[in-house]
Amino acid sequence: SLVSLYFFFIPTASTNPKAALKSKIVAEFRPQSLIDELLLYKRSEDQIELKEKQLSTMRVDVCSTETLKCLKGKGSV
Repeated sequence: SLVSLYFFFIPTASTNPKAALKSKIVAEFRPQSLIDELLLYKRSEDQIELKEKQLSTMRVDVCSTETLKCLKGKGSV
């Protein structure tokens, strides 16, 4: 029948090099480096959020160079 012929000719990973390559990529994918990058990004975002909260509660004398150095993280606290 026509249906059985159709299923007989469906390309598989073994007959289709592109599908074989995709299967290999998926099988060998190791997400650890992506996870590491996302964790670094999250830590950075958390640090920014913390500094923004600290700044919002601070009263800052913008004329003081010492205060500005501290805000930039270069001054001594």
